[in-house]
Amino acid sequence: MTQPLFRDDAYLTEATARVFALTDEGGIVLDRTLFYPTGGGQPGDSGWIDWPGGQIEIATCIKGTEGALIAVPAAPGPLPPVGVEVILRLDWGRRLRHMRIHTALHLLSVVIPLPVTGGSVSADKGRLDFDMPESPEDKTAIEVALNDLVARNLEVTESWISDDELRANPGLVKTMSVAPPMGTGKIRLVMIGSGANQIDLQPCGGTHVRHTGEIGRLRLGKIEKKGAQNRRVYIHTV
Repeated sequence: MTQPLFRDDAYLTEATARVFALTDEGGIVLDRTLFYPTGGGQPGDSGWIDWPGGQIEIATCIKGTEGALIAVPAAPGPLPPVGVEVILRLDWGRRLRHMRIHTALHLLSVVIPLPVTGGSVSADKGRLDFDMPESPEDKTAIEVALNDLVARNLEVTESWISDDELRANPGLVKTMSVAPPMGTGKIRLVMIGSGANQIDLQPCGGTHVRHTGEIGRLRLGKIEKKGAQNRRVYIHTV
């Protein structure tokens, strides 16, 4: 199992690790990593791995079996030997853009309080699919509401609950198409705001900014019809 350092600190940009294994496809399995693996609509992280006498660029990170997280090189090349200590360096600019968009999509799910049927994060835009028969009449109002939440600079925090607690509170789950990962005994919740200012609480395994003000100004993009009951809503950073 790979220890996910990004889970404890999404702002960690450099760390040491040890090579646990190499896959037949040329992937690098580490005992711990700061590279987020593709999942939950968020792309895997990129960056670099350095070791004595070598360096390789990492294009992405993916999930393997039994809790392993696999760093995938951008191109074939010499790999670090199993057992060697390496230095991991994150492409922080790309990760931060993913974090800004991911947190912004949580805000979008607050402004449009309808069940979510899908979603995707990229560096400068994101989208959510909603169970929404008709498109919103006032798109400007949605954009204004989003930017108002950003400007409030609400704190983004996390907590953990058990599988049983989540089963007892099904309303926490906004996504209809993807169920939160269960079976490990605990589920991570991401909360925006606190106390009387709490606006959102939902299961999520992705990386987020610490305050909504870090997102920056948002622009509402196009709204596409994706079926009789489905509307796809895009947002962009400005």
